[in-house]
Amino acid sequence: MSDHKGITDQKQESIGIINALRRGTVPQSGLSRLAVGLSAEERVIGSQLAYVAGGHADCKFVRGEYGSGKTFLISRAVEIGQRQRFVTSHVVISPETPLHKLQAVYTAICAGLTTGTEDHALKSIIDTWIYGIEDRLISTGIGEDDPKLVELTEKEIESVLERVSGLSSGLASALRAYYQASNRGDFASAQAAIGWVAGETTVGRSFKAQAGLKGSVTEGEALQFLKGLVYVMTRAGFAGLLVSFDEAETAQSFARPQREKGYINLRQIVDMIDKNELPNCFFLFAGTPAFFDSAKGIRSLPPLYDRIGIIADDGFSNPLQTQIVLPKFDAAKLMEAALRVMEIYADAYSEVDKSRVSPKFIRTMIEKVTGRFGGRVDVVPRLYLREFVDVLDKCALYPNYQPMEKYVFVPEKEAAGLKEEEKAVMEVAW
Repeated sequence: MSDHKGITDQKQESIGIINALRRGTVPQSGLSRLAVGLSAEERVIGSQLAYVAGGHADCKFVRGEYGSGKTFLISRAVEIGQRQRFVTSHVVISPETPLHKLQAVYTAICAGLTTGTEDHALKSIIDTWIYGIEDRLISTGIGEDDPKLVELTEKEIESVLERVSGLSSGLASALRAYYQASNRGDFASAQAAIGWVAGETTVGRSFKAQAGLKGSVTEGEALQFLKGLVYVMTRAGFAGLLVSFDEAETAQSFARPQREKGYINLRQIVDMIDKNELPNCFFLFAGTPAFFDSAKGIRSLPPLYDRIGIIADDGFSNPLQTQIVLPKFDAAKLMEAALRVMEIYADAYSEVDKSRVSPKFIRTMIEKVTGRFGGRVDVVPRLYLREFVDVLDKCALYPNYQPMEKYVFVPEKEAAGLKEEEKAVMEVAW
């Protein structure tokens, strides 16, 4: 397949990957082409998603130090989920979206919904459900202008909303209001209905009165709303919902009462998963070891710690456990990642001159970059690949550029783009 400019889909993906690496960010697609040493973890996540698609619930916790690739792995999990027809959402735990406020978490999930082909996809998902009913009825011979189409569509919608109402009458009312407003061409009311479903608190009183709604999504209702919304997703033909939560360790920064409330919420989610009370839902949490083991981490709530604890490491990792433990990035993995980037670069632009960008140069460059960070390979993958793409660019632009002679790595500690974790271990040059 190609677009109107004749650029293949893979070439576009390759350009997107290289552009992301230039910015020091995780690419949005094509992560399988960059993944190094994650084949076992990918298989486990894929099998868990297949299990969830059968009407079950599951979760996984990803544990690793800074630079171990937590964000990359959960991004890769999202990519796997989308290929298995899951709706996905990525949530970063933060002061605005803390674990102790389930309503805020629900709102963030709704804001980040994507189907793989469309972002901010809540409205699209609901439309897919409704249009699917109409298309199925039309396929039986009912005409598009036949009054029976509306009548039978409403009947099928109500059968789904009856199930949703058992979880949340408010959600059912809002979905009904959306369908009715869309049918009569009242797009302002339809948009208000979508906003209310998404947990927005600014929806007007007049709409809520008209739709028979009160207030907004509350703390106690958030998980039931999510459960009802996922049921609609499955009726729309999706396998379920995958939510990835990054930077879970942020929960430790809150005051003790809030921190404990966040861990209690997390335990509630794990318990609901064990009881299959969140069917077709898969939750993925990523955090540092401190999130799991420190005095301010989940160890402070023994019932939660017991549920998601792991057996001591004997040198053979077991990603089938509740936690996936990511090892630190090493020089061999960084070398392999660089070689993969060269292949992607060649696909995006032109073949790389391997006489100038040789394995010897790659090893030398790894030594130069890690040397500024106390020899720690685990903190440099993002920076290294950013620098490496810069070298590939210069080789492509200038035939006389010799990276073995010219390349130096001298970032300033306060340089833009450096993360706090990187600054913390950077050695000062005198």
